[in-house]
Amino acid sequence: MHATQNRYRTHSKSVSGSIFRSSAIALTALLFAGSAMAKDLTFGYVPASLEYPYNVMTAKGFEEAAKEKGVKTVVIDPRGSVEKQGNSLDDLLSQKVDAIGFLPLDSVVAEGFVDKVSDAKVPIVAIALQVGDSAKRQLKDPYPGLSALVATDNYQSGVVAGEMAAGLLPKDKTAKIGIVMGDPAYTIVKLDTDGFKAALDKAGAKYTIVAEQPTNWTPDEGEAVCQNFLTAHPDIDLIYSHADDMAIGCARAIDASNSKPKLIATGGGSKLGHDAILAGEMYGSVCTRPKLLGKLMFDALYEATTKPETPKGRFVSYDMPPITKETIDSCPEQW
Repeated sequence: MHATQNRYRTHSKSVSGSIFRSSAIALTALLFAGSAMAKDLTFGYVPASLEYPYNVMTAKGFEEAAKEKGVKTVVIDPRGSVEKQGNSLDDLLSQKVDAIGFLPLDSVVAEGFVDKVSDAKVPIVAIALQVGDSAKRQLKDPYPGLSALVATDNYQSGVVAGEMAAGLLPKDKTAKIGIVMGDPAYTIVKLDTDGFKAALDKAGAKYTIVAEQPTNWTPDEGEAVCQNFLTAHPDIDLIYSHADDMAIGCARAIDASNSKPKLIATGGGSKLGHDAILAGEMYGSVCTRPKLLGKLMFDALYEATTKPETPKGRFVSYDMPPITKETIDSCPEQW
């Protein structure tokens, strides 16, 4: 009886050990397969142009997040050409990448790009800028075919700038405001302005927009536009820039003039913008985080690739605090 029990116990241990070893092998194989799958993934990214520090930081955030997950990346710079952007997306499809992110150069033309990639059954995420005509489509209602739109809520960014401006305008007269716009081909230009005006109106501010002029997003054009504003309206009270870049140039124009309007921006958070605020050359701006956007873009692509059941058409954003001398540390990137 004891011998039989001993044989039973020995057999039970043998079976249990066998099951344990099999489970361990299966778990190891599963973990290895998951690791191999991540390493075998390749994601592409086509920014608008790597000429601009903002876009460079989106690529950096994307590549750093991919490295952490063991995902290979291919970044193609179309150098500001819509045609080259389309060709670059075609190139990524021919390379059979697993997912594609892009920063649209033209929001309306981008519709065709998304359709082509989506038809090829490849997840695609737009970053920073809306796909589709903003007059027909709301920012938080991404274009069909997109896995996600990962972007700053530029209307809300304009609101934050408008709230800041409302506290700076004179109360005893109708204030004169000039707006240094970005490139009108970008849907964010209208959103930045609409949010800004909405905040001023809500605050009951008395103002008139005496000048609006588009730019190509550079400091030099910001300087030229502000020189025009200051010459035509030397008594202008406030200048609102759609980005730190143009505001930096605008600060130079103000410094060289006899006029001293308040200067604020949205699209803020750059190192040069921070320095201008600390030096008193610009009153404030609104925090944007391109590196974080790049990371969020990768996360959306990774989720769409590894979890195909993930709903499409998601809108992904982040908080945008105002930046002034007092709140300079609230925007950590300084791109």
